[in-house]
Amino acid sequence: MVVELPAFADIHVHFREPGQTYKETILSGSRAAAKGGYTLVCAMPNLDPVPDSPETLALEQAIIDRDALVTVLPYATITKGRKGRELVDFEALKGRCVAFSDDGSGVQEGDIMLRAMEAAARSNVILAAHCEDNTLLKGGYIHDGRYAREHGHKGICSESEWGQIARDLELCGKTGCRYHVCHISTKESVSLIRDAKARGVRVTCETAPHYLTLCEDDLQEDGRFKMNPPLRSAEDREALIEGLLDGTIDAIATDHAPHSAEEKSRGLEGSAMGIVGLETAFPVLYTSLVRSGRVPLERLVEALSEAPRRIFRLPAAPADKVRIELDRPFVIDSTRFASKGHATPFDGMEVYGLVVETIKNGKTIYRYDQAF
Repeated sequence: MVVELPAFADIHVHFREPGQTYKETILSGSRAAAKGGYTLVCAMPNLDPVPDSPETLALEQAIIDRDALVTVLPYATITKGRKGRELVDFEALKGRCVAFSDDGSGVQEGDIMLRAMEAAARSNVILAAHCEDNTLLKGGYIHDGRYAREHGHKGICSESEWGQIARDLELCGKTGCRYHVCHISTKESVSLIRDAKARGVRVTCETAPHYLTLCEDDLQEDGRFKMNPPLRSAEDREALIEGLLDGTIDAIATDHAPHSAEEKSRGLEGSAMGIVGLETAFPVLYTSLVRSGRVPLERLVEALSEAPRRIFRLPAAPADKVRIELDRPFVIDSTRFASKGHATPFDGMEVYGLVVETIKNGKTIYRYDQAF
């Protein structure tokens, strides 16, 4: 059965250009997006040069204008150079980017984040925060849980995420800033955001497909299972699913983060953090959550399509559609990805929900039976 759904929108991807084109480019990333049913993505700013000024942002925009097959909206940074010290000029950048984020690193100093939120509130822009307290990392690289203890790995505690979220929610309540939390992974994060929303704090959040469908019990000694934040406990995963169902979690974003094969070949300890996700998101979520009866299809589509646009105040796109063969099983094969990155924990998984056509502005930009 082929169904036609609103095309997906991803508010958290890494397309690596300019600066790291051996990992991904605007062209290869947007091809991966189209293959996954996405017609709009928001590209994170951990680039070289860092998009922290109109001039550096213009370099990225020129590549987008030249090569993108889907709508690619760039982020600008919160601080200059993503160094967490000096704020960017929000007024100069706000018409050129979708939002502001230092993604890849949390803003460590509370007074800097307070000033950023005050400035963002004045400029009526969104801060999208990667929440991670560096003082609590202690060399960890997977979740500080059972698997780490049993296999001799250094763990990342949950508080490194939720502690900074708690700080930011207090600051957000004081400033009235529009605040978005990236890729939440812990049960405490869900609870904190749920309570903040009930108090009227202007907070939204996202999680990623791997946090909703996997946990530390699924870990293997392979770099394709290493990402930041890490896969947490089964209890955390259940809390995320509940948060998705009750609306605490607004959207699902892939955190598509490609690396070279060599960078992902060094096991859990030595591999770079990050996995690809644009080409697997819908079938993995549909198979694991919808076909199992955990999440209604309508809620999944809302989290992948409408909520991302609503959060970032993006116009509706009624002519953007994705056609999906829901009942057709297939096996995820990373060697056939359009992305330059191939590291995914879902490689070899049998799934349902094959994207057969992606339509943007009424025009087909991807068909399953045709190569790019």
